[in-house]
Amino acid sequence: MPVTLDDKLVVAISSRALFNLEEENRLFDAGDPAGYMRLQLERLEVPAQPGIAYSLVRKLLRFNADGVQRVEVVILSRNDPVSGMRIFNSGAAAELAIERGVFTQGRPPFRYLTPLRADLFLSANADDVREALAAGFAAAHVSVESALAGNQHPDEVRIAFDGDAVLFSDEAERVYQQQGLAAFQAHEVDKAAVPLEAGPLAPFLVALHRLQQAASTGMRIRTALVTARGAPAHRRAIQTLMSWNIRVDEAMFLAGLDKGGFLREFEPDFFFDDQTGHVRSAARHVPAGHVASGISNLPPAALPPR
Repeated sequence: MPVTLDDKLVVAISSRALFNLEEENRLFDAGDPAGYMRLQLERLEVPAQPGIAYSLVRKLLRFNADGVQRVEVVILSRNDPVSGMRIFNSGAAAELAIERGVFTQGRPPFRYLTPLRADLFLSANADDVREALAAGFAAAHVSVESALAGNQHPDEVRIAFDGDAVLFSDEAERVYQQQGLAAFQAHEVDKAAVPLEAGPLAPFLVALHRLQQAASTGMRIRTALVTARGAPAHRRAIQTLMSWNIRVDEAMFLAGLDKGGFLREFEPDFFFDDQTGHVRSAARHVPAGHVASGISNLPPAALPPR
C-alpha cells in the first residue's frame, strides 16, 4: 500500500518553532547565511535546546505511544539541508519520533503544506504564516520570546484558543471595530442562534477532537476558549461550538480583561490569538502564537470605511 498521511493529525513546524536557534539565527538575520550554516555544521552533534512549541510537539507525539501512528510531525523549514541534519539530530537526541522534513534553503516552504495536508503550521517566520493562512491552512506565527510551557500536566495536551478570527470568523469583530461595543452586543444577541462561520483554527480544533476520540494511550487533550467576549455575547460562541458538535473543556469570557493572568493559571502548551497585544500579554506566561487573520490584521489601506 502507498504511504499516506491522510488518517493522521499532521503538524508542520519550522526548526525555530521547535528548537531554540535564536543565537544561530542572529547570524542569518545579520546577512551572514554562510556563517549561519558554518555554525550549524560546527554544532552538528550539539542538540539544540527546546523551543516554544517543543512541549506541544512532544505531547502530541505521545499519542503514538501504543504503536498506532495517529500524529505526524514534519519539519518544514527555510534551513538548508546541511543545517537540517542538526535539526534531525536534535530531534533524535530528544527522542522525538520525527522522520520527515522539508528544507528549502531560504525559499518560502509553505507551498509544501498542500501535499502534506497539514492540520497545523507553526513557524517563527511571519510571512510564511500569512501565506499559509491565505492558502486556507491553520497556522500561527510563534512568538520566540514566549515563556516555555510548564511541566505540571505531563499527560495532557493543553491548548487555548481565542474565539473571533481564530476559531470563528471575524464577522462579529468587524461589527465591533466598525460600530463599537454596543452595536457588537446587539448584533450578537440578535444572532445568538445563528452559528458563526469557521475561522482559520477551527479545522485544527476538529482534528484534536477526532484525535482524542481515537486515542487509547492515556494521553488527554484539554482545550480552552479564552475570549474578550462577555455576556450576553457569550451565548453565540457556545451555540456555534455546539452546532459543530465540538466541546471545549474550559471557557473564559473575560469582557475585555487582560488574558495573560488567566492563561498563566490554565498553563497551556500553546495559545492562539489574532491580536498581537493579547499574544504579547500571553507570551509573558505561556507559549503563544499570532494568527494573522481577520480585520485586526488588515493593513490600514484595506480597512473598510467606518
